[in-house]
Amino acid sequence: MLDLLLTDARVRTFDPDLPWAEAVGVRDGRIAFVGDAAEAPAARETRRLDGRLLTPGIVDSHNHLLLGFDPDAVSLEGAADLAAVRRRVARLAAERPDLAWICAENAVYSVVTGRRPHSRDLAGITDRPVFITTYDQHSVWLNETALRILGIADGGDIAWGNPERDPHTGEPTGWITDFYTSAMTTAGLAALQRDIPMYHPERRYRKLAGSAEMATRCGITTVVEPQVPLAELGLLRRAEAEGRFRSRVIAALFHPAGADAAFRRDLREAVDTHPAGGRLRLGPLKLYADDVIEPHTAAMLDDYANRPGHRGVPYLAPDAFADLLTELDRMGFQTHTHATGDAGIRLALDAIEQAGRRNGTRDRRHGIVHVECLDPADLPRFRQLGVVAAMQPRHCSPDLVAGAWMANVGEERWSRAWRFRSLIDDGAPVAFSSDWQVGEMDPLIGLYTAMTRASLDGRTSWVPGERLDLDRALRAYTAGGAWAWHAEHELGAIRTGHRADLVAWSADLYRLTPAELLDQHAALTVVDGTIVHSA
Repeated sequence: MLDLLLTDARVRTFDPDLPWAEAVGVRDGRIAFVGDAAEAPAARETRRLDGRLLTPGIVDSHNHLLLGFDPDAVSLEGAADLAAVRRRVARLAAERPDLAWICAENAVYSVVTGRRPHSRDLAGITDRPVFITTYDQHSVWLNETALRILGIADGGDIAWGNPERDPHTGEPTGWITDFYTSAMTTAGLAALQRDIPMYHPERRYRKLAGSAEMATRCGITTVVEPQVPLAELGLLRRAEAEGRFRSRVIAALFHPAGADAAFRRDLREAVDTHPAGGRLRLGPLKLYADDVIEPHTAAMLDDYANRPGHRGVPYLAPDAFADLLTELDRMGFQTHTHATGDAGIRLALDAIEQAGRRNGTRDRRHGIVHVECLDPADLPRFRQLGVVAAMQPRHCSPDLVAGAWMANVGEERWSRAWRFRSLIDDGAPVAFSSDWQVGEMDPLIGLYTAMTRASLDGRTSWVPGERLDLDRALRAYTAGGAWAWHAEHELGAIRTGHRADLVAWSADLYRLTPAELLDQHAALTVVDGTIVHSA
């Protein structure tokens, strides 16, 4: 007797021995039957899916649950110009006189044409301090009041970022770079929580819980939180204890660039003493090779197209980064390294190659995140070294990269942008993800973008030679993600004996056009054989 039978479905299994089926049966949290509907055993509960697509659960390999959306802040998503930003910030200030700080999220770099946003662009909106994060969380935009309160106007520095100053006058511009890497250090986080109300632990916990719930609704059965400061690990453990994680969560602990051996021992102890068997798993470590392309802080092999003589710099010198990764590899850690510029990607690949050579380790499955601008010479190294390209299809959408990204890189290098088809064709391991809330969490948006390389309105497409078909894109969200996290024997495929992590979609996605995917949703999410979401 099965516990649950999902039948009358179009089942894409990603099991090469039985690629398609009609029914899936579950017993004791595991898949106990895959095959024809007529041959399925009896079950205590039966759900007929009326021809809908049933797939393995989505593995979102890079999803910032801790970022979420803050109900006491305003989203600037879709605010394409300064006037729109000012309207939204002013509306929040008018509606919430109780807020000491006016906070906003998801600003795009190109909101002011031809230059960086400046504190004077926020003048006259409110007399309270204004704090705005960019959509990728790597930069912050402050008004004059915030600059004074934080001491930046008087020449001071802050622990959670690097204030830009006018090269001629020395005055602060209101723009803060290197935000997310600095803010997630122990000192940076403590200062940020002291300075900015949006980062109070209770508000962070509220966002974490909301993001986790959204993941389950989106058909995500395993979500990787890629940057957890050791000081905030307690928030995730609290969420697990309070039953907030209905999907599995893998937490990648953050290793700041300047951390010492004692800190690494603390990381090892946290991982080794974490209880097994729950929804929360620890293990990988998050590193940074470089920053991001939009503010010219990613490391490039050649000059930025619009800034001659400037190539950005890595967070650590190549030798130092390679030695760090080699030491972490020796300690048994899998790494998850942010690298966007072609020099940053090469630095990470070189470090992983050195670690394998010196330590003799095999199958560690180190990952490089984003892989935005990939030099052709480095493309085959992902396959050769077994390095996971953890990529976000939505990031290559023209409505996100038009302006700063395209201009900074220059048209001659556009062919290097988000080369997920080339990597997959070459045999590299590729795992897709959302990078929520840098991008929308819904994997259907990621599938659409992987298939079209287009903006959500479908009007413009970019580097179309890197488009994927639905099957390969869906594989990168399921089997590819499971392999990336050493879980391919339990997750990522619908196969007898695997954990019953499944998602039924609202239609048969294979019969739809890419644009029609945007109108669909996860109809049923199953984790360990339990229905955790039903639309």
